[in-house]
Amino acid sequence: MTVTSAARSTTIDASRWPDVATPPRRPMRAAIAARVVKRMLAGVPITVLGPDRRRLGGGGPDDPTLHLHHPRAFYDRLGSNGLIGFGESYMAGDWSSDDLAGVLTVLAARMSTLVPAPLQRFRSVAMPRRPRTDANTAAGARRNIQRHYDLSNDLFATFLDPTMSYSSALFEAGSPLGGQDLQRAQQRKVDRLLDVTGVKPGSTVLEIGTGWGELSLRAAARGARVTTVTLSGEQAALARIRISEAGLADRVDVQELDYRDVAGTYDCVVSVEMIEAIGSDQWDEYFARVEHLLSPGGRLGLQSITMGHERMLASARTYTWILKYIFPGGQIPSTRAIDESATRAGLRTESTLMFGPDYAETLRRWRDTFESHAERVDALGFDEVFRRMWSLYLAYSEAGFRSGYLDVAQIVMRKPGGAS
Repeated sequence: MTVTSAARSTTIDASRWPDVATPPRRPMRAAIAARVVKRMLAGVPITVLGPDRRRLGGGGPDDPTLHLHHPRAFYDRLGSNGLIGFGESYMAGDWSSDDLAGVLTVLAARMSTLVPAPLQRFRSVAMPRRPRTDANTAAGARRNIQRHYDLSNDLFATFLDPTMSYSSALFEAGSPLGGQDLQRAQQRKVDRLLDVTGVKPGSTVLEIGTGWGELSLRAAARGARVTTVTLSGEQAALARIRISEAGLADRVDVQELDYRDVAGTYDCVVSVEMIEAIGSDQWDEYFARVEHLLSPGGRLGLQSITMGHERMLASARTYTWILKYIFPGGQIPSTRAIDESATRAGLRTESTLMFGPDYAETLRRWRDTFESHAERVDALGFDEVFRRMWSLYLAYSEAGFRSGYLDVAQIVMRKPGGAS
């Protein structure tokens, strides 16, 4: 069965996108959602423009505009499923914007105040809970990782730079971000993490979360011996090719292995934006395992997306659009949660670098490149609903960093003992 969206003339495959193809019919909830949205947007610097040209919001001529093509479907989805419905409504073509990241940045900056306080009390009742099937058990973690990272290496290559780095770049401080080279900024990110963890010739390095091999390549080029583990078969395959082509296969061992099953001891452990994928109930186990794998005096170099601690606690059990469609089983930590879990494991934080604006710029470039390669994405077998979903995901993430709702950190921790 397929459904056509009149706003975008989009044919939606209902077998693939069941919750996008047909909006729920909840007239009472939709009416409440419409009233709440009207109240929420009063004074907010965006404009919601309906098909009858009726305007909502406090936006001026220079503020972003949300074009509402199908109000009934939009409010049905929003009233029934909250922010999940908001995302599904964009996927279906019920609304659009010429400045998607701009609209979302305005909303993200007011996330804690947009919903009236009386309604916030019902958050835990109204919002769906995370499916048990997304839990990061050994089998669940592999399944969750494969749902995202095994989509297609060719898909990721449509928008990533030649390093195939799928994490925040680190741009040079003091220079405008827009004029800097993304590939060099990605290499700077990796090099800094290797520097602060003391990776040098002869170092033994464990990388948790291989990605497509860039960190392993640069560590091995320094003369280190690297073991890198991933649950993604697609990533492992391409990482091995890249490492072999660089002539470094004798220094890097790529293993398709859960970090909980790694053996041995290492001078350094490095992990770039992997901790967000394992779920908060696994953080203590993660840091305990890292502490066990580190030699006395060894260092952990961790790069992680972060959010404020109270926001993290409020969202810990909520099922969101990102969890449903992009990162099943994930949870973004706070720096406090990271420090507390690491401390319980016996690790001590030595330094923290925050660089959220760099992630906003990284995401902006990824989305621009992704959207400019729509035909290539189509040729890989991904339909328009998928492309809209990923455009929303990248813009949604960019907005989080631009608004300060999200941040990103490089954190260095040390296991006591050994030479300092």
